[in-house]
Amino acid sequence: MFLIDYKDRRPIYEQVIEKFQQMILCGALGANTPMPSVRNLAMELSLNPNTIQRAYQELERKGYIYTIKGKGSFVSEASLAADNKRKEIRQELQTVVDKALLAGVTAEELHMIIKQCIENSSMERSTSIK
Repeated sequence: MFLIDYKDRRPIYEQVIEKFQQMILCGALGANTPMPSVRNLAMELSLNPNTIQRAYQELERKGYIYTIKGKGSFVSEASLAADNKRKEIRQELQTVVDKALLAGVTAEELHMIIKQCIENSSMERSTSIK
């Protein structure tokens, strides 16, 4: 399904969360698709089941998946997950903008910096090539 980067400084459960978020947001996992069982995914990735359970709990808290008792976890509607991700990104950007303005960066400079960041983004290049 995906690989864990053991050289990454982030906790493994956060990597699992990020991988599933990417798969859900890009459409690789559609709405109402069953998630792998905690036990099966833990065995596949050679991880402790508690690590997977923690990732699933966080994904559910963020609205990416939902759980039906006795049946397992399923992917939520993509629009809900995408909305939550946009809110999270907006909050992160607001924090950065506030720091920049406090540091004396002008609104015009911020616009230029953001435009340059978009142009330098590997994600933007890959979507514009298609």
